[in-house]
Amino acid sequence: MPFPIEQKLVVAVASSALFDLTESDRVYREKGTDAYREYQRAREDDVLKPGVAFPFIRRLLSLNHPADRDEPVEVILLSRNDPDTGLRVMNSIESHGLPISRAVFVSGRDPFRYIESFNASLFLSADEASVRGAIMNGLPAGRVLASTYTDDPNDRELRIAFDFDCVLADDEAERVYQVEGLDGFQQAEVKRALEPHNPGPLKRLLAEIGRIQQREILKAERDAQYQLIIRTAIVTSRNAPAHKRVVTTLRSWGIRVDETFFLGGMDKQRILREFKPHLFFDDQLTHLPESGPVPSVHVPFGPANTAVRETAAAGVPKGPKDAA
Repeated sequence: MPFPIEQKLVVAVASSALFDLTESDRVYREKGTDAYREYQRAREDDVLKPGVAFPFIRRLLSLNHPADRDEPVEVILLSRNDPDTGLRVMNSIESHGLPISRAVFVSGRDPFRYIESFNASLFLSADEASVRGAIMNGLPAGRVLASTYTDDPNDRELRIAFDFDCVLADDEAERVYQVEGLDGFQQAEVKRALEPHNPGPLKRLLAEIGRIQQREILKAERDAQYQLIIRTAIVTSRNAPAHKRVVTTLRSWGIRVDETFFLGGMDKQRILREFKPHLFFDDQLTHLPESGPVPSVHVPFGPANTAVRETAAAGVPKGPKDAA
């Protein structure tokens, strides 16, 4: 039987995350809506180049096996475009052979409103306002950042890396750190080492990935030729003794990860360049170099993002229609 959407790992992705929209975005910003519409119509059969999230989405969808009616993953296009200007995106999805059939076009409104409607555990967009709006409403979202990463099409493995605090876990510990410094943070975490953290924005995403990993492991046990696809990692600035509460939390959630790095403030990029994730999620932009070699996603949650979120709530201009 096919999987109902309530039982799937669902990722909602904006066209700005899936494809490179640099040129069409420039047309919108410099010449306005009408010129942008004409530009897209005139090129609706021109295939868009892959964007930052494309390698992640392509590998995620490879976990489906339609011939066996085994399709635990669903990707939804969630776009600020209208259907007219969005036709080029749908044509590009078809040309690239991505099995994405569900799409939402909201004609300039906030697309994140439909994250829960589709049971999505992640919304990816390059539009900062859309992502911050989602996070402010308690929804799982991240902003993809420009990257110099070049995908290897012969590499079938899907590698995903997460920061811990304010991404997988809530911001409780980070708030202690902001007020009491490193010593106060370490003392608090030692004292509460056996107390699990509350979930953060992307806890459910990691749990859904873990569930699919377990299914993949069972397939490999039945078929010696079957190759496991997913590999996960946590890359955190924590170190001993604050590492214990991370383990306690993961155990309480029933989640296992393949690799965990307790770096104690060491530059995360040193690890990420070796692990080579197809996406790395972090709440602090200081850990995410601009146009770096690692495809990265900023999750604007926690103390480091509070002031910006409050500014956004007061009214930050939204990006162009094709930005999501």
